[in-house]
Amino acid sequence: MTLSHDVAGADDAPAVVLLHSGVCDRRMWDAQWTDLADAGYRPVRCDFRGFGRSPVPDRPYSNADDVLELLDTLGIERAALVASSSGGRVALEIAARRPERVSALALLCSALPGHEVSAELREIGAREDGLLEAGDVAGAVELMVDTWVGPEGGPDVREAVRGMQRRAFDVQLAALEEFEPIRAEFDLAAVTAPCLAVSGAHDVADFREIAAALPGLLADARHVELPWAGHLPSLERPSAVTELLVGFLRGTVPAADR
Repeated sequence: MTLSHDVAGADDAPAVVLLHSGVCDRRMWDAQWTDLADAGYRPVRCDFRGFGRSPVPDRPYSNADDVLELLDTLGIERAALVASSSGGRVALEIAARRPERVSALALLCSALPGHEVSAELREIGAREDGLLEAGDVAGAVELMVDTWVGPEGGPDVREAVRGMQRRAFDVQLAALEEFEPIRAEFDLAAVTAPCLAVSGAHDVADFREIAAALPGLLADARHVELPWAGHLPSLERPSAVTELLVGFLRGTVPAADR
């Protein structure tokens, strides 16, 4: 199955693949979309299975393999990966398993394979599960919005996240059968791409700790903490994140002037 996706920019421009968080879908990159193309890149954004316009899985699946299949379909041999939250786990798997396919990594409040989840994060997950089991989907949506949208996220941002999370819940809860993603074994030491690890000062501690730890786990990584950000900085202050991303990409995957 080819993931639902969008492509912009020139075919010969360096590809930048945008991977969404677990509370959003590919629409979370609306603010970066045109600017990346204008900066000389070829942005590609997709919906993981069960999010946005991609259907729920009908068998065990791998998000990383789905993204690699999409790149093959589009004829993209090598790409920079820009990923948010759980999308960061997918990006790291691709970069470790297929390092020759990844030119750079920009990880925004990324998850990390093997991370030991804190009591705070377990409690949030338990509250979410309890609300969904009780049939209170709206309540679960509001919990996710309150948890993951930082103080810079105004009413429009909260409404956007609310809509994307509600879509994901509705699609996934309607599935006749639930399939878990396939967890592949891989070694982060195999990652060769330069990495920008971004954290938000107002985010849950797990994600701040992961971003701070990545320079010690990857061959070429640096950590930047945004003092104003929560968990979704690309939505909370879009122009600041676009500037940060374009600056990083220009230093690692230069694009021709257009």
